[in-house]
Amino acid sequence: MPKRDGISMSVIRRLPRYYRYLTELEQAGVNRISSKELSEKMGLTASQIRQDLNCFGGFGQQGYGYIVDQLRSEISNILRLHEKQNAIVLGAGNLGQAVAAYVRFETRGFVLTGIFDVNPSIIGTRIHDELEVQDVAKLETFCQQTMPVMAVLCVPQQAAKLLVDQLYTLGVRNYWNFSHYNIARKYPDAVVESVHLSDSLMTLCYLMGNS
Repeated sequence: MPKRDGISMSVIRRLPRYYRYLTELEQAGVNRISSKELSEKMGLTASQIRQDLNCFGGFGQQGYGYIVDQLRSEISNILRLHEKQNAIVLGAGNLGQAVAAYVRFETRGFVLTGIFDVNPSIIGTRIHDELEVQDVAKLETFCQQTMPVMAVLCVPQQAAKLLVDQLYTLGVRNYWNFSHYNIARKYPDAVVESVHLSDSLMTLCYLMGNS
């Protein structure tokens, strides 16, 4: 799918929500839905939904709405979920193991090919009897052989800094970042999606106190 310039991040960040809701509708046996009906389920306006989808070509028919499975397939293509790009996890502590075990990478555009740690007591164990935790000392050889394009960082900030330097040298330019390390400051051409769980929790605390 060619890159589309000029589309705001707010629109891009809504695409996974559309995909998730459409998946639920398809599983429920819904074949067709209007922008108004979809807006009621998602808490958006019908106009906003039409504007978002028009950024990528529209896909609906006036007076008929959207065919659920077709729209879901179109959004899957926009998100490039079919590409199955190789990914690795750095850090096999509680967070890293949870990410490796419970995130469905194969339905989100990636194939999880390896997980690494420095802790001797963890190295050699298996995540859900599938991936074996490898010594981070083997990271360079592994990357040269399997050429992952994305790394999930589930390590402390200082460890992330050193690992990103190594990974960037090895050609990895894309990061799902659970650490607090600001990758883009040093590598502005890197593609980074940062996840700050504590920020989200503090936001919830504020909302609860001001509801």
